[in-house]
Amino acid sequence: MEADQKNILPDVQSTQDGRNIAIDRVGVRGVSLPIVIEGKNGPQHTVATLTMTVALPADQKGTHMSRFIALMDELREPINEAVMCKLIVDMLERLHAVSGTIEIRFPFFIRKTAPVSKLESLMNYEGRWIANVEEGVTTVRQETTVPVTSLCPCSKEISRYGAHNQRSHLVTSLVLASPMSLEEQVRISEISASCQLWSRLKRSDEKYVTEYAYDHPKFVEDLVRDMAKLLNEDERVVSYRVEAENFESIHNHSAYAYIENDKRAG
Repeated sequence: MEADQKNILPDVQSTQDGRNIAIDRVGVRGVSLPIVIEGKNGPQHTVATLTMTVALPADQKGTHMSRFIALMDELREPINEAVMCKLIVDMLERLHAVSGTIEIRFPFFIRKTAPVSKLESLMNYEGRWIANVEEGVTTVRQETTVPVTSLCPCSKEISRYGAHNQRSHLVTSLVLASPMSLEEQVRISEISASCQLWSRLKRSDEKYVTEYAYDHPKFVEDLVRDMAKLLNEDERVVSYRVEAENFESIHNHSAYAYIENDKRAG
């Protein structure tokens, strides 16, 4: 009996804290784990970076950090929006918390065909799921960051030849009423750009994309408005945030634009 008592270790995290200060979010950040995501053409293996946090009451000394890791280690199914909903409910139950957030950031790939040569190659993008529970309301956002080309309309108009262009990053962050694949979400950004990107191009393709971008000049304002227009017309989208950042080729700063819209607000 005495030996058994010596083997019982104290649970310090569950003890009371006398400072009476609640913590908005506490948990783990920078966790790297292999995951499987659900793609349009089947499961895709990748490596994700995770942040998992919960709210901590004022009278509790600490949270149980290992439970966050255990939750993800036990996951066996490809991640999508529905799985994110289940994960955050499970996390709150394990941590005895009423609010919390799970953020999963990951690279993923789409096999693309060059416009003229028809060569195939893999193009990389960044995805992100953010599940949040606050005041009993669960929200899951599905986000993509898509590199594209943008060409300046002003430069084209005022120059005798040529026009400056640059690589841009287009972000769509969506709350969905029904599923949208990551590939479909990427496509919304790509068709809103002056031109999309490919990993592998021959000279005939390079000619095509250069001329295509020249024929489709867009300011950073045009990029976010075009994305917003497509999302306004998509009944699957409940609310969205769109961002465009142009890494300017003739300035040492970026041009940036942002639109947010909750379609439920009318």
